Amino acid sequence: MVAVAVVRQRDLFAAAMLFAIYSLLSAGLFAVLDAGDVALTEAAVGAGISTILVLAVLALTHRRERHRRGHDLPALAIVLVTGAGLVYASLDLPAFGDPDNPVHQHVAPYYIEQTYSDMGVPNLVAAVLASYRSIDTMGEAIVILTAGIIVFALLAAPPVRRQRRNRTGERGASDGEEESG
Repeated sequence: MVAVAVVRQRDLFAAAMLFAIYSLLSAGLFAVLDAGDVALTEAAVGAGISTILVLAVLALTHRRERHRRGHDLPALAIVLVTGAGLVYASLDLPAFGDPDNPVHQHVAPYYIEQTYSDMGVPNLVAAVLASYRSIDTMGEAIVILTAGIIVFALLAAPPVRRQRRNRTGERGASDGEEESG
């Protein structure tokens, strides 16, 4: 429902806010599924930093999307083919929450039984995040650091003033400045 609202929205600020709401809902879903680290990352990157990036870009452009006539049929075909492929791929997924799923039979028992002897860390969650998945956690930290640097660079740049053009194509006064004469 949020995705349909974003597609129908012509006000880019409202679309950015809807994307932020979508990311927060996704973070809530991850938290319900007991994926706390993914929920935290989605909330920080998806709802936080990405929204700031989009708002920084909106400060440099127009707020409303230009209306285009007709439909972009190649884009529609790509979306339909991709969506059909994803639905087809999801048919092979095991039933949600089934205790006989491979994830419950393969990896989890190993972590529960061997974490302390492998790592010497009594907290299972900390051992998985900091040791078994340390490269993944480091990658997430690099993504967040990169996004923060980009946000800082965007916000540090002075705003570009749009130049008005007169009928002869010459540049006139900037937006926000009074034209004399």
